[in-house]
Amino acid sequence: MTEIVKERRLGSPAVRAFVALGVTVALTAAAILVLGQAAYDWVKAVHVIAVIAWMAGMLYLPRLFVYHANAVAGSELSETFKIMEYRLMTIIMNPAMIVAWVLGLWLAYQAGWFSSGWFHAKLALVLALSGMHGLLSVASRRFAEDRNTKSSRYWRMMNEVPTVLMIGIVVLVIVKPF
Repeated sequence: MTEIVKERRLGSPAVRAFVALGVTVALTAAAILVLGQAAYDWVKAVHVIAVIAWMAGMLYLPRLFVYHANAVAGSELSETFKIMEYRLMTIIMNPAMIVAWVLGLWLAYQAGWFSSGWFHAKLALVLALSGMHGLLSVASRRFAEDRNTKSSRYWRMMNEVPTVLMIGIVVLVIVKPF
């Protein structure tokens, strides 16, 4: 039985990640309740940290796929990539995306941004980034099952998509052009 199958069966990295996610959400909720409106900056800080963690995974996972696509299925190298990809997705990317979304929506509500044009554009790009996250999740499962059909060149090109989306999101948040 491969290491990745054992981990999926035991769920220990995923359990730890979701416990950490629960603690983060609980602490953020406590800060909101205790600090009231003063919690806004603290929530924003946790949101930015979650976004950075999510983006790190979004930039790294396709790069792993570039190398995994060239590895022989069933080889030690391929099995190592499977473990790395699984852990990156379950321990870092999924919890970070959830925290980024939940806190981002709370921040937008508190600031009244739902009526702003720049926010609508940002939300569309974040939805696209979330779609890319879903695509990477499906690809990770395919790699884990030795069913990848995409070339390393495809993954090299896909590696640029999160970067382009991130640039658009950052420009919209900082500049608020409309």
